[in-house]
Amino acid sequence: MVTKNQIKLINSLHRKKSREESGLFVAEGYKVISEFLNAGYTAEYLFSTQENLFPKNLGTTLISEAELHKISFLTTPNVCLAVFKLVESRKSKVESPIILALDQINDPGNLGTIIRLCDWFGIEQIICSENTVDAYNPKVIQSTMGSLARVNILYTDLASYLQNADYPILGTFMEGENIYTTALPSKTILIMGNEANGISKTIEDLVTQKISIPRFGDLQQTESLNVATATSICLSEMQRRNFYL
Repeated sequence: MVTKNQIKLINSLHRKKSREESGLFVAEGYKVISEFLNAGYTAEYLFSTQENLFPKNLGTTLISEAELHKISFLTTPNVCLAVFKLVESRKSKVESPIILALDQINDPGNLGTIIRLCDWFGIEQIICSENTVDAYNPKVIQSTMGSLARVNILYTDLASYLQNADYPILGTFMEGENIYTTALPSKTILIMGNEANGISKTIEDLVTQKISIPRFGDLQQTESLNVATATSICLSEMQRRNFYL
């Protein structure tokens, strides 16, 4: 059974302020929850509509589907829901040959996909501008499919961070050099910009090399790529060079 106080708490975690004040966030679905558990996150509450879904020592609370609907952020709830404690250590910076920097990414789905891409391509560190969507937003959590447990996220003043960076700074621009034919540093900070406006002027002034993804179609009328798609292409090419050339 889920109590009224638990329902109230969980529903409040849809808001960033509540997540920050409580130090808690919500994850849903067996795979996503299992990834966080395997990464060492502590489950404050663990609810399931199925018995024996998780080890008994985790103290799973068995609830009805109706109760799950009351606490789930999903249109179609997925059997189980967990409330985890935020891991403070993951907010610090880690050293990584390629660091991804995000300049005001607004869409939770895009951020979630980018986090999952970083997990796939072995990128350990993402630096986010302070106005980038919260990584613990429920929609971000679900779209990462558990990859957030393995990628370090740091929110900071991006301009200040870049001004003190030791690595070359790459930025993606329509007028940049062809990513497939230009020389790329093996250690770098790659910046991806806002969905609608790209990289802001303040951040652009700190870029040491502008790169672009060429268009191959005959008409070449598509104005731009989705930021997650562009991130995938850039990371793939950079890691291809680091590992195979």
